[in-house]
Amino acid sequence: MRESCRIVAEVLALVGAEIKPGAVTRDLDRMAEEYIRSRDGIPAFKGYGQDKTNLFPGTLCISVDDEVVHGIPGGTTLEEGQIVSIDVGVKKGGYYGDGARTFAVGMVDPEKQRLLKVTEEALYAGIKNARAGRRLHDISSAVQRHVESAGFSVVRDLVGHGIGRHLHEEPPIPNYGTAGTGIVLQEGMALAVEPMVNAGSYRVHVEEDGWTVRTSDGKPSAHFEHTIIVGKGEAEILTRQAQG
Repeated sequence: MRESCRIVAEVLALVGAEIKPGAVTRDLDRMAEEYIRSRDGIPAFKGYGQDKTNLFPGTLCISVDDEVVHGIPGGTTLEEGQIVSIDVGVKKGGYYGDGARTFAVGMVDPEKQRLLKVTEEALYAGIKNARAGRRLHDISSAVQRHVESAGFSVVRDLVGHGIGRHLHEEPPIPNYGTAGTGIVLQEGMALAVEPMVNAGSYRVHVEEDGWTVRTSDGKPSAHFEHTIIVGKGEAEILTRQAQG
């Protein structure tokens, strides 16, 4: 899993460096797939899905502005002032890694900057509570408190998840809930914690493509995700970008 997650972190850094006005989402997706395969990994999202007639076609989920998650890469050209979520999964050696970051395209307005900052802070607030002996919804509650105290809302229709030999495993990890409830966290659990935070209402809907999730009020949304391992003390963040 460390190997898969290291590739996830490298892809996010690689693609993040190319996010600028004029970048085409299809090109970012191609770059990510080529890099993952060069590291003997498999793009986990490509061909994923329950509906065999509508499997996900991309390596990355690329979601712009009011797209929350699961945006399909294509001919979209990024524009100054947008925010874009890049979500990537990698399988290597039979194990999965999953991570996401939301990036600013050029200069963005102060409210979008604040949305990115609060969402990333909420991710770490949740991870801080991912310790053996704590309850699952201690993570959820910490995310919700941080987001709502800033005047934003957490998406309720989508959740984080366990991860390991499968991309999505038990338990589901909502980004809202009551502290002290949920299963007891155990050392060695692998979790993908992923706040999805809307600038306006928490309500979302799925587009006709069967994948793209948008905010119902058209306001922007941000998404940050890490794959972690629960420990007795601080969780180990497997998808953290290496320094230097």
